[in-house]
Amino acid sequence: MASRTRRRRLPLRLLLPVLFLVALMAMLMLRGYVHSEILADHRVQPPAAADRVPEKVLEGGPVIDTRGGRAETLRVPDRHVVLTFDDGPDPLWTPKVLDVLKKHDAHAVFFVTGTMASRYPDLVRRMVDEGHEIGLHTFNHPDLSLQSKDRIDWELSQNQLAITGAAGIRTSLFRPPYSSQAGAMDNVSWPVTQYIGDRGYITVVNTHDSEDWRKPGVDEIIRRSTPEDGEGGVVLMHDSGGERHQTVRALDRMLPELKDKGYTFANLTQTLDAPSAHSPVAGVELWKGKAWVFLVQISDNITAVLVAGLAVIGFLVIARFVLMLVLSAAHARKVRRRGFSWGPPVTEPVTVLVPAYNEAKCIEDTVRSLVAGDHPIEVIVVDDGSSDGTARIVESLGLPGVRVVRQLNAGKPAALNRGVANARYDIIVMMDGDTVFEPTTVRELVQPFGDPRVGAVAGNAKVGNKDKLIGAWQHIEYVMGFNLDRRMYDVLRCMPTIPGAVGAFRRTALERVGGMSDDTLAEDTDITMAIHRDGWKVVYAENARAWTEAPESVQQLWSQRYRWSYGTMQAIWKHRRAVIERGPSGRFGRVGLPLVSLFMVLAPLLAPLIDVFLIYGLVFGPTGPTILAWFAVLALQAACAAYSFFLDKEKLTPLLSLPLQQILYRQLMYVVLLQSWITALTGGRLRWQKLRRKGGVAAPPGAQQQALDGTPVA
Repeated sequence: MASRTRRRRLPLRLLLPVLFLVALMAMLMLRGYVHSEILADHRVQPPAAADRVPEKVLEGGPVIDTRGGRAETLRVPDRHVVLTFDDGPDPLWTPKVLDVLKKHDAHAVFFVTGTMASRYPDLVRRMVDEGHEIGLHTFNHPDLSLQSKDRIDWELSQNQLAITGAAGIRTSLFRPPYSSQAGAMDNVSWPVTQYIGDRGYITVVNTHDSEDWRKPGVDEIIRRSTPEDGEGGVVLMHDSGGERHQTVRALDRMLPELKDKGYTFANLTQTLDAPSAHSPVAGVELWKGKAWVFLVQISDNITAVLVAGLAVIGFLVIARFVLMLVLSAAHARKVRRRGFSWGPPVTEPVTVLVPAYNEAKCIEDTVRSLVAGDHPIEVIVVDDGSSDGTARIVESLGLPGVRVVRQLNAGKPAALNRGVANARYDIIVMMDGDTVFEPTTVRELVQPFGDPRVGAVAGNAKVGNKDKLIGAWQHIEYVMGFNLDRRMYDVLRCMPTIPGAVGAFRRTALERVGGMSDDTLAEDTDITMAIHRDGWKVVYAENARAWTEAPESVQQLWSQRYRWSYGTMQAIWKHRRAVIERGPSGRFGRVGLPLVSLFMVLAPLLAPLIDVFLIYGLVFGPTGPTILAWFAVLALQAACAAYSFFLDKEKLTPLLSLPLQQILYRQLMYVVLLQSWITALTGGRLRWQKLRRKGGVAAPPGAQQQALDGTPVA
């Protein structure tokens, strides 16, 4: 029954992140559609024969009515000009056109596309409010003679939906994309015109084409747009689709000049003395239109935010890589130079604390690795209420210098504090019960305490079970993402975390900050920040290597990283007052906390945008630059990873799986961090989660532990 309950809860844990990602992709798909990046068709039908087009249409006027099976045309009366503008509205040029029309008390017909009307509904409303007429120009501007009837219906209905949502009206006017004069109608375009009429629309072509899209000059635009000998006409111009400065200037000159010659500029139905082309929409259809426009506005705004976020993450990724490469190199030069030392050699005994809860599969290897070390130690295993006989296993080993302290289950911070209370020595090493040390680890880890200013030391945690794919990916993450980071933070004097697998503390520093706290789920980050704020130095010892058992299943990895991410956020929030304090606390607050927040919380949260825009670019284009940009980021990561492996003297072979890690493993980390954010923002609580160990790290790779009697330990 319990297992069934857990299976039912799993989708709930994923629900909000999944819904968020689905909504995000839906918004991007909508944007791709509205911006003609999806379903767009830019093909143009070449001219065809016209023998099946009625002669009266070919020789008729620019207004073609095929409703009810008719084939009638209408001409514009003499001394009347109907200005028409295609492809808008445009946020830059349409307002300028409207201003000129208003200035000269003229009206026009705007044949708007659904894509632009959806994105700029306020301009469509302004057109209607100022007495202009609206016509359909399809949604995505395809050549309808190349489309199916279903696609034609879709283009019309979506175009109409956008106009309804923008201005609350429907229109009966239509202009086909790529159309010309009535005499240019042919056997391919004529059936489309008939079909459009069957749908209740009047087709409007032109008698005069300004060809303003060619930018021929103001004088030429005016010449092409002016009817001869007092005739009437329908003039084609554009208020979108490119730079329209010449169009605006030509319009401002042409209107008063033609008015002085007796021309009037009214909308089409007024000129033809016909009923208005507009009809109001109410009820469900109106709300459908409004909902459509609202969603388009949301998708555009979200995309704008995402683009800004992409710029931020791009800067953060590059800044982090540059800082890591430069500062980690500086750290390596410092600690590896000939004669370097932290201070007088530290030779006195130290206490090693091993908090253990149900570590029966690992604890023997852990303890044996400690007693095989080359530094004098006492080992205290704090059994935190284990139910698998962990304490009995340690006691049965009978190893000298190893003690077991039992307590009721109270959590890792309480176990560590209990161990500190029982420790005999002033330097205290802490490790996890699933970790093994190399013989030199403790000695290397405590040498920085030769500097009396050092309060804590971070060791070099490595993945011991890296023979599996998930383990190999974590191995890359540990070497690059953790240890290279620690070198950088060491130089900047703001190390955020002493890893629970391998860390050391001065007892005085622990006591001054109140010991381990259970205020957060990342007690190691919490205590490290507290020690910084108390004025101690926190450094990184690269040769103090510890081999830990990393999670081997997605479920366990999820649980571990969820706790880490949420705990880090809790620690940042707990120590937030450091930002406004003085002294060492203020320095950490104004240097360390921003860096940790940017690189460990904000950057991972925004990093999915790289992959989101990769998918978007692959689907909508431009494909080539998108792929190139993604591989550039991958190359930067690979260079950084290779350098970190070089510093840690690791083989580069695992880096062959780096591209796959970026595609699969990183996505899991994104969702985990997103879930942590949601938990934090909703005030959720997260309990400690115990990982199931398999005892897969019996000894440090490449090292053979020796028991006290000198025989190899299996």
